[in-house]
Amino acid sequence: MHNKRVYDIKIAIERLKNYCALQDRCQWDVTQKMKEWGLLEMTQKHILEILIQEKYVDEERFTQSFCRGKFLIKKWGKVKITNELKKKKISDICIKKGLEEIDLTEYDLLLENLLTKKNDTLRDKNHFTRKSKLARFLIQRGFEGNLVWDKIREFSNK
Repeated sequence: MHNKRVYDIKIAIERLKNYCALQDRCQWDVTQKMKEWGLLEMTQKHILEILIQEKYVDEERFTQSFCRGKFLIKKWGKVKITNELKKKKISDICIKKGLEEIDLTEYDLLLENLLTKKNDTLRDKNHFTRKSKLARFLIQRGFEGNLVWDKIREFSNK
């Protein structure tokens, strides 16, 4: 897909409004899109201000929907979600508010479900290898290490 260069600010604003209306976007996403189009930095800042004033771009709303989506749909843990948000230059305050969208009992339940499903797929007879593979899998999914190991201990004591 080739990107058309945009030379008219009004057209750029309309295209960005459509871009932001499709799904929540953060300032970083919008800025990247404008850079793709080759807009000047001064113009980028001006357009971004307009989009923020008209509520097309809202960092807090974006963070909350991002956290909900990645947790419920992709089944990511808080660590992975936080890292992805930091890549998008989201402030720590917004990240904290976004993570509040995740219900702690659901989080715990998801961790248990992922642990049981993964355990059922493993064929290792060695107890230590099995535990380390479970832990590696869950930590890669973005769950906190101490929480993962507590769950594994709890799971193996059953």
